Amino acid sequence: MFKRIGHTAFTVENMENSLHFYCDVLGIKKVFELKEPNTGAPWIVYLKVTDGQFIELFYGGNKKNQWDSSTIGYNHICLEVENIQEIANSIKSKGATLDSEPKQGIDFNWQCWISDPDGNRIEFMQLDPKSPHMNC
Repeated sequence: MFKRIGHTAFTVENMENSLHFYCDVLGIKKVFELKEPNTGAPWIVYLKVTDGQFIELFYGGNKKNQWDSSTIGYNHICLEVENIQEIANSIKSKGATLDSEPKQGIDFNWQCWISDPDGNRIEFMQLDPKSPHMNC
């Protein structure tokens, strides 16, 4: 039935700041843009996470999203990584600050967190062989 998650999408307040964060800090590649069909105005920027999986950034946000665990709706995106310490060190070497340093979670997986310029939370996760994710 399902193959995988194809993309997640965010409306951003400042595209330049968001592209700096996702491309320069996280190292995700900008692959193409779409223009609004009726006006030709910038509309969506696509970033390739891995084959067939993308983050879409929409122009036009006008207020910051403040993450709140009681809010219904978006909570976070999780990007699986090979080496949690490597991604944490890479992010910090580019001047960004992690919301949480790498630590092992209750599911045995290693994780660390960061927020993008609009306050959207991103989890980086290194799967552990004992993780319930590995057995399904």
